[in-house]
Amino acid sequence: MDAIERWTGRYACLLQSALRLSNEQFAAKLGIGVRTVAAWHADENVVPRGEMQQLLDTAHEQASAAARQRFALMMTRDRASIEQAPVGAQALRVAIAVVIRESDVLLVCRRDVDAAGITWQFPAGVIKPGAKGETITVRETLDETGVHCAVRRHVGNRVHPVTGVLCEYFLCEYLAGEATNTDAVENVDVMWVPRNAVARFIPVDTIFPPILAVLEEQT
Repeated sequence: MDAIERWTGRYACLLQSALRLSNEQFAAKLGIGVRTVAAWHADENVVPRGEMQQLLDTAHEQASAAARQRFALMMTRDRASIEQAPVGAQALRVAIAVVIRESDVLLVCRRDVDAAGITWQFPAGVIKPGAKGETITVRETLDETGVHCAVRRHVGNRVHPVTGVLCEYFLCEYLAGEATNTDAVENVDVMWVPRNAVARFIPVDTIFPPILAVLEEQT
């Protein structure tokens, strides 16, 4: 797969992830506003206008061989996850909490090593039908880490390029509590990590670009 017939917000975000660019960097590369990139993350089904389609074509064509390979792999996984989903089945949705405390961010270490090598993650919980992502975010963070937080804003959503799970990302502010492993069944450890050191724990190409942008602020 080496060409996109029609770009959507979803495909544009996959290209951004493959290029490993923040919202600001991706917008600058394309010569568009940051709000436009944010809109693609907010609505993966949106179809950019004709001139935007051309800008995305150019960005893809000018990408390095490694970036094009990453993009092709992400697209293949994305399409496979859709095709393999049972007809009428509801996609698994997960709320991701990015909890900021001054210059640190909260991470948990899963007990079962993911097949893709992902071990350290942001606190997360499955959003069951009828439940609100904001509620799950706050509750699961407390259940897993003992940390009380409040949702500041919804950052965006995507189909995770590795797991194929629909992820809803929420930026949260720390309120109270000591970071402790309060879910020893699922997690090995919980800790605050400097925002500029997150890439040492989580592969940078798997981190949602808008989250990377948040982590880069004031670091």
